[in-house]
Amino acid sequence: MAASLAAATGLAIAAAGAASWNLPLLVSLFAFAVVSDLWAIDTSANPSAQHRLLMSGSFIALVLAMVLLGGTPAALIGVGTIAIGHVRFGERRDLFVNNLVAYAWFPLLGGMAFDGLRDQLHAGPSEPTYYALVAVVFFFALAVNFLVIAGYNCYLDGTSLRSKARLALAPVLGWDLVAAALAVSMVYAYQGLGGGALALFAIVLLSSQRLLGQVFAAEQRSHQLEDRMEAFAKLHVGLLHTMIRTLDLRDRMTARHSAAVAHYAREIAAAIGMSDDEQEVVHTAALLHDIGKFNLPDDILKADVPLGEAEWQLIRTHPEEGARLVSHLEGYGEAAEIVRTHHERFDGNGYPQGIAGTEIPLGARIISVADTYDVLTARDSYRKPVSSAQAIDELRRVAGTQLDPAVVSIFVDLLATKDLRYRHGDDVDFETELAMDTRVARYAAGVGSGSPT
Repeated sequence: MAASLAAATGLAIAAAGAASWNLPLLVSLFAFAVVSDLWAIDTSANPSAQHRLLMSGSFIALVLAMVLLGGTPAALIGVGTIAIGHVRFGERRDLFVNNLVAYAWFPLLGGMAFDGLRDQLHAGPSEPTYYALVAVVFFFALAVNFLVIAGYNCYLDGTSLRSKARLALAPVLGWDLVAAALAVSMVYAYQGLGGGALALFAIVLLSSQRLLGQVFAAEQRSHQLEDRMEAFAKLHVGLLHTMIRTLDLRDRMTARHSAAVAHYAREIAAAIGMSDDEQEVVHTAALLHDIGKFNLPDDILKADVPLGEAEWQLIRTHPEEGARLVSHLEGYGEAAEIVRTHHERFDGNGYPQGIAGTEIPLGARIISVADTYDVLTARDSYRKPVSSAQAIDELRRVAGTQLDPAVVSIFVDLLATKDLRYRHGDDVDFETELAMDTRVARYAAGVGSGSPT
């Protein structure tokens, strides 16, 4: 790369005599290029990526220098811009040198190409051909710049130039077309109205770039916040998932039972006419309704003999313990309240609060029905299973005392439309009911908006 820089320097010196050294214009274009480059918009989704894709108006300034001043002044501006920009971007030494090579060669070759074509075609500022050449030189310089920069990056990471073009050029093609049109317009304004028009263009362009950069930075911060919220959601939802799975290892029916109760509860809620959001809360609470058993010792969870009063007192703490665990999740307050009250009875003789009737949240009344039915019919229950018909008879018997009679009636009508496997909860799967990815996305979106479901 040192040899390439030396060659560019030699050619620039040789071509310097044919260039225009309009000092005010050179200084203005240099300032325009430097400020625009320092305000460059980083379009990389990951700002720490090795190779960044940057958008700025410095390329337009260099094209103007190629056309209005010539190759050598344009190369001088290009090299100076990269040197100053290195203060902001801090590229590795080899990448910095590669940028110097690119910004020495493409302005130099672009300026020389424009002068040669203009003279050969006898194109003056009053002719359309002159401005067509500006556009041609813009894309010629863009191609030279890409070949130098991308060629070295391909060497570094072992990718093909074609794939690099697809990744690097395609996303900014629209910007390049607009930039080419702006370059042509600015040359036309300068030739017709002088430096004042060029200065006005530059101010408008820099202001627009600055505003766009701020918008893009805000969008990046938004994406970073979304990523953090998703990680936060995975942590919390994953913790509950792990606790239920751990509980399932101690009490093998827990995960399947939770999934079955959640499945039944969602369908009851839908049949009642609850909204999608309300159904989701009931479904979530049903999945977690027994999570409070996590604190119970194994000799109670796995007991195969009748429990004493002391043991039952411990078991009766699991709704409160479950609610306490679930309530630590932001946005799960409603689900936590349902978990707390899912062992309340319609006649007021339940626990932990002894509330009755419609004082019990509807979601808890739904879960009570689904829970009772699955315990009665499940083959992996701690009691001998009964048939679906026998379980329905038992639900009807305790309707109005233990269970809400209206919910029982709706569930019985629902079961009449289902097959035998559904009636015994054989097809349910905890992972399917949990729908981890969907739940994490919904939780992250809800917490991020301040109104989680």
